[in-house]
Amino acid sequence: MIEPLRIEASEAQLDDLKNRLANARWTDDFDNDDWAYGANTDYIRKLTGYWLTDYDWRRTEQAINRFDHFRMEIAGAPIHFMHVKGKGPVPMPLMLNHGWPWTFWDFKKVIGPLTDPAAHGGDPEDAFEIVAPSLPGYGYSTPLRRSGVNSTMTGDMWAELMTRLGHERFATQGADWGAIVSANLGHKYADRVIGVHIQLLTPLDYFTGGAVDPALFSEGEAWMQARNAHFFQNESGYYALQSTRPQTPAIALNDSPVGLLAWIVEKRRNWSDCDGDVEKRFTKDELIDTVMIYWLTESFGTSARYYYEAAHRPWTPSHERRPVVEAPTAVAVFPKEVVLQPHDWAKEYYNLKRWTKMNAGGHFGPMEEPAALVEDLRAFFRDYR
Repeated sequence: MIEPLRIEASEAQLDDLKNRLANARWTDDFDNDDWAYGANTDYIRKLTGYWLTDYDWRRTEQAINRFDHFRMEIAGAPIHFMHVKGKGPVPMPLMLNHGWPWTFWDFKKVIGPLTDPAAHGGDPEDAFEIVAPSLPGYGYSTPLRRSGVNSTMTGDMWAELMTRLGHERFATQGADWGAIVSANLGHKYADRVIGVHIQLLTPLDYFTGGAVDPALFSEGEAWMQARNAHFFQNESGYYALQSTRPQTPAIALNDSPVGLLAWIVEKRRNWSDCDGDVEKRFTKDELIDTVMIYWLTESFGTSARYYYEAAHRPWTPSHERRPVVEAPTAVAVFPKEVVLQPHDWAKEYYNLKRWTKMNAGGHFGPMEEPAALVEDLRAFFRDYR
């Protein structure tokens, strides 16, 4: 059964949060202006002060609740999704898939232009009907009380979700985990998927050893290899922890909003195209909105377990045909994405129809470069209407 959902925190939750913020115990920090040791304590302390005295969750709730939200159970897991009808002759069903540390609310800047293009200077023929679910164990798709829910299972759940919504065929878009879920939909459900639009490229068996042949990087793509090497050398500690012992940080971060803020904001800074100034890409409110959704739903632990499930439950292909992802695929290459793959590999692995080199942007495309992402989505799917 599909039931309406209103996003609303209790006063008790907000009062408890204020007490924790006001009584945070701060660690010493030195020689860390460049965040080389991790989150800069001075910045996190100032952001916490803003959170305590100026941030207004009720205002964010009002903005979120301007859209329709629903909950249902699929495969024994509670699933939340935002559903926004399109305004145009024949809006195309489009599933937007987020990643970590994202939430469904990271799509807030693209919802209007995608669903009502005429109101945003576009052509109503390009309208989409948006379904934006929270990944299982993330945000309002909680509490998750079963193990084994990985990106492969999520693809099956999303196919079932779209069936229940009456969409035999649909399009899908995503980054981070959302790109993997979208690609798996394009692999296993190619007959149902109109097209796949993704920002992050990885083999579907990546988390259990799948790799891309380095020889496939062209001379002009050497910068991609350098960026990948930097990420794995300097930015992958979170993955090692969340894919092996996710419950340990969950105990800490479920208890400390300041710890959760530091854990998430560091990723927002280091993985975005912000030149070290996270507020060039995200306002203070936007940073805290993300943390609030994890905090209020107590979902960091199950979001971290998503990595464990990926690392311990190997992806099994549904067929051995090539390309692996048979649905028509578009790739948006944001220059500051955390992992970048060569074009020659992509055109063999995916049914590649579009390859767009974006001028700017990093891991959080819908928040960093929403207009560019919207235009690329419109252009790609225009041929499949």
